[in-house]
Amino acid sequence: MKTTQTRRDMLKGGLAVAGLGVLGMPEWVLPALAQGEVLVPFTDLPETFPAPTVDRRQLDVRKIDGPFTPKDQFFTTQHYGHPDIDPTAFRLKVSGLVERPQSLSLEALRAMRRVEIAAGFECSGNRRPLQGLSGNARWTGVSLRTVLDQAGVKDTAREFVFFGADHGKEEVEFRTQKYEVDQQFGRSLSREKAMSAEPMLAYALNGEPLTKHQGSPLRLLVPGWYGVANVKWLSHIHLQEDQYLGKYQARWYRTLRGEMIVGQVRWKESAVTHMQLKCFLARDSKDGGRHKVLGVILNDGTPIKSVEVKVDDGPWQPATIDPATNSKYSWKLFTYAWTGATPGEHTLVSRVTDVTGAVQPTAEALETKKTFLEDNSQHPRKVMIS
Repeated sequence: MKTTQTRRDMLKGGLAVAGLGVLGMPEWVLPALAQGEVLVPFTDLPETFPAPTVDRRQLDVRKIDGPFTPKDQFFTTQHYGHPDIDPTAFRLKVSGLVERPQSLSLEALRAMRRVEIAAGFECSGNRRPLQGLSGNARWTGVSLRTVLDQAGVKDTAREFVFFGADHGKEEVEFRTQKYEVDQQFGRSLSREKAMSAEPMLAYALNGEPLTKHQGSPLRLLVPGWYGVANVKWLSHIHLQEDQYLGKYQARWYRTLRGEMIVGQVRWKESAVTHMQLKCFLARDSKDGGRHKVLGVILNDGTPIKSVEVKVDDGPWQPATIDPATNSKYSWKLFTYAWTGATPGEHTLVSRVTDVTGAVQPTAEALETKKTFLEDNSQHPRKVMIS
């Protein structure tokens, strides 16, 4: 018997595999524009998003049409280009403070117990007005803990360093001297984080092998952390006792904030790690006089208490989180039903609150943050109603 499978059926299946509930799934869980529904442009967004380049691709958030970002739309940014790696010749090395150094083929990794997780993340540089360095996917791979247990982690291992196959020439400055070195992209995790249940080595995105832009054949995934931590083209894990101080760990990916301590402002640098609580509005659409505002929540996995939308100077109004995307590490889609919209320009803004009481800050509350990374401020959008 020939069976016709609709796009909706396929996405339901993908949600089920990812462990996301679909029973009683409301129609708006698949946020593509319905028949008769038209887009109402935000006037702070360009008519077209930037075209993909060799080193960067951004998601056009106005075109989100399901819980998972297609592989050819998932954002990407990197520093040393896209290395070509033959999956059949690939070996993941595990070295340093381990009892049994490893050299693992992709087939060996696939033979280990498979894990899957729905996880969304953003680049730490993702910010207004585009918000396009973000995405959400169903990731398949093996738990990092499984690989580390097979290697046998020594008690003295404190820093777990992850190197990608991508590399490039770097000039390292020390006082008055400069040294040119060939440096691999690298990031590290603490022992506690690396040995926890969450980090995984992913070899598939939405049920298909990773693309070159997404780190084929293997990448690290640290759910709830910014994209820089999710090392692409992962080729080597090295365990050591001392702190890792590579360029993209110790120098580039830092946030500078001023904090008031005992009546004085003290400047503090912090590493870019777990995602800051954030939501933003992706689009407004209307069917007749009814407006449906779609938004996205990104955070570190802390349960969400509420998400709200405000129109102009009105009160905060509750928005509804899509239950099919409300798993721990997935991005969370939400909608707000806007009624009574009058002709003219309006300002829409959203904010999210988690169960600890943390509230997404305003831009004014982040005035002492000097670097542009980790911008999780509330993002007002402008819309013109005719």
